[in-house]
Amino acid sequence: MRISGFASGMDIDTMVRDLMKAESLPLQKMQKEKQVLEWKRDDYRSMNTLLLDFKDSLLNMRMTTSYRARQVASSNEDFITATASSAANQTSYTISKVEQLATASTMVNDGKISDPNGEKVDATKGLFSQSDRFAAEENPWKQGAIEKKSLTASTIGQELSLDPNITDKEAVSIKVNGKGFEVLTSSLAPGEELADNQVLLGDNGELTFAAGVIQKGTKVSAEYIVNSKTESHTLAEGGKTIQLSAGSIVSNDDTNNIFNLKIGSDNYGFSTSDSTGNDNEYYLKNKNDGTTLGVINTETGKITLDNPVDQETSIETTYQQNYTHFSVNAHAEDGKQFGDFIIAGNESINQVVSEVNKANIGVAMLYDSFSDQLTLRRTETGNFNEGAAQIETNGTLINDIFNFGGATEDIGQNAKFIINGLETERYSNTFDIEGVTFNLKQTFDATDTGTDQPVSLNISNDSETVFENIKEFVETYNTLIDAVNGKVTETFYRDYDPLTDEQRESLTEKQQEDWEERAKSGLLRNDAILRDVLSSMRTDFYSPVDNDQSVGAFNQLAAIGITTTKDYMSGGKLEINEAKLKEAIEQDPDSVENLFRGGEDGDTFGEKGIARRLTDTVDAAMNKIYERAGRASYSTHQYTLGRNLDDMDKQIERFEDRLTQIEDRYWRQFTAMEQAIAKYNNQSSYLMQQFGGFQ
Repeated sequence: MRISGFASGMDIDTMVRDLMKAESLPLQKMQKEKQVLEWKRDDYRSMNTLLLDFKDSLLNMRMTTSYRARQVASSNEDFITATASSAANQTSYTISKVEQLATASTMVNDGKISDPNGEKVDATKGLFSQSDRFAAEENPWKQGAIEKKSLTASTIGQELSLDPNITDKEAVSIKVNGKGFEVLTSSLAPGEELADNQVLLGDNGELTFAAGVIQKGTKVSAEYIVNSKTESHTLAEGGKTIQLSAGSIVSNDDTNNIFNLKIGSDNYGFSTSDSTGNDNEYYLKNKNDGTTLGVINTETGKITLDNPVDQETSIETTYQQNYTHFSVNAHAEDGKQFGDFIIAGNESINQVVSEVNKANIGVAMLYDSFSDQLTLRRTETGNFNEGAAQIETNGTLINDIFNFGGATEDIGQNAKFIINGLETERYSNTFDIEGVTFNLKQTFDATDTGTDQPVSLNISNDSETVFENIKEFVETYNTLIDAVNGKVTETFYRDYDPLTDEQRESLTEKQQEDWEERAKSGLLRNDAILRDVLSSMRTDFYSPVDNDQSVGAFNQLAAIGITTTKDYMSGGKLEINEAKLKEAIEQDPDSVENLFRGGEDGDTFGEKGIARRLTDTVDAAMNKIYERAGRASYSTHQYTLGRNLDDMDKQIERFEDRLTQIEDRYWRQFTAMEQAIAKYNNQSSYLMQQFGGFQ
């Protein structure tokens, strides 16, 4: 219990607070020391960030692409253009003839798809509901339920399987890691083996692939047909809507009578004679007494009840949907591509087109509403099937309804040309030869039978790009030198310590900022790690490069026009004699490259190029800084300043405990004094009362 001046009349709280201020002076000193350690750690880490950025520049300077930039000059860019990678040799090519350009196979369907005597097909509406709008009379639709399944192999060669109750083995689509596979349903002949893009579907849904196809993590996706689908539903309180997961729902007009909506113990169905008068909408009726439950939209699979049911009521729906299937296969440079498509009756032409286009089979489908026709086109140019069909279609929907069955394919062709006297072909008009990418733009003939001029393409070193790469690197280096040199020469203000909370209260915000800026200044002044890295980098730059490629060539920076600035206070920044550097790049680009990145396999300092030396120096400096200041992901015990901070925290904690004890002692002493004074006051009052009684 603390007694505060009731007897003595003294301000004990203030007295104790003032006494504790004096006692806590060492604590403030420790807190300031901790703040300085944190600032110094942050300064080190900011330097490491700059070194890491510079290291990225060094990585670029160790790549051949920084020195072997190539440019191509074409004598006739209307006929041929080209670009060259760093791997291209400095050489020339002559193309004397382009006999034909590469083209892609194209197939235009055989006429309009809509009935000329009826309403035109709407590309945005379901196909089944528009069956009477198509010109073709064939019926592509079947009844069943589309199922989808995704499998991921957990082991190499794992046995995978689909539903054993597949009802239509012709309508199965299987993709492995996104690539379509040809689905076989008949056993292989003796001695016959599966190809890498084939899968055998067994009677019970088991899948058999060629050896090596199924690896750990292989993803297999499949679509197939089962007889029907059963779904359970739960409605929220007051809910009257049930959404089936599929559309184009089949009515009970068929003999199988499969559709059934069971609510509690009652069963409901619908037939096409129960139409509400709205498109694709029918009344749902009790199968026993014929009472109406609500309506179903067969196109969307949405059921709307007349009245809500209790939340606890079980709801189950069994149904079939209208579906069809077709395939589009294409021949490509890396083999035959397979695309199998299962289409629900509520899918539109636009959706079918989208599915084909995103199936990764190298075929693009297009529907043109103006002409009411469709096209199929290979996304790659070239002839990949020796003049035979490049695009193959199969299925009633695509061949009969979409009219591709009788369409004639305009088969793609290869580009044919003569280069350096050699007659050759390519699948595409854009192709690579020895690091040069050619682009054939039109046919011409400069042979004895032609009248055009041959096209010459000269590949040379792009000196300007190499110059800009080196210039950018030097500028990045100078930025680093500025920052590091600024830290090691920064003024240290001894009279500016970190502010305490009490000191901050007496200063304006601007005064606090100015004070803190000076308090942080010079914490890394003359730091050994930073001075060492500056010194080492200067040595890396100016020591000659001495390896097998540097004999008789440029082996020092000064030889190519890069020297230290005359301002010795700049800390070793570099300046470029642009004319001399460009001349060196033009005269001996290999020597310039060797100066920076030579000796990648060398072990000695002299053999290493400047970029590799600097990389070693920067790595060593960063590791030293990590040891001293760590990084954001480090725990404090992993670096020196972190351990110092831990020690400081422990000292502060111990001293705070001591201050608590001292404050408690002061209060005990003042409390005892107050109690004594109170006792004496009571005694004095008693005596005064006694003396007063004799008067």
